[in-house]
Amino acid sequence: MIAMQYKILLPDSYDMGIIRERVKNNGNKTDGFQGLLFKAYLISEKGEFGNSKNEYAPLYVWQDEQGMNEFIFGGFFDNILNSFGWQNINIGITMINDLKKNFITSKFVVEIENAIPETKQMKALKFLSNFENDTSKLLIYNPDKWNCVEFHFFEEIPEAALNLKVYRLLHLSM
Repeated sequence: MIAMQYKILLPDSYDMGIIRERVKNNGNKTDGFQGLLFKAYLISEKGEFGNSKNEYAPLYVWQDEQGMNEFIFGGFFDNILNSFGWQNINIGITMINDLKKNFITSKFVVEIENAIPETKQMKALKFLSNFENDTSKLLIYNPDKWNCVEFHFFEEIPEAALNLKVYRLLHLSM
């Protein structure tokens, strides 16, 4: 599986209601998209949960490259380009995909980025963070940048996560 995410930084004064409305009106367009395991429409708002900026950061997990290629080059990503300009897309490989039955009830996502240290012997990556009551979790790595990112999904944000990067999940396409 391949994960991709673009993070669109928005001005502090940006009305995040615009993004909420955009997702409300268009989020279902990726429901059932070919090769898409899921797309989580994520936002962070400056001041909420300690977030320092406004951001729109959709997270996709693809079953293979065909659906991802269709999304990027088949005209769908053009909507992002036309609305927000040229965006870098972070790409990673899914190491652990622990989607639980209650995944669809998720309302929040915590993102934790970690460096993968230089070593002489590679070992499988594992979660460095442990939370109770998560609805699912995902571990993605990028050997080009030697980093890994944990995504923990929740119905309610645990207190232990309030000093971390927290997103609201506006819509989940499957």
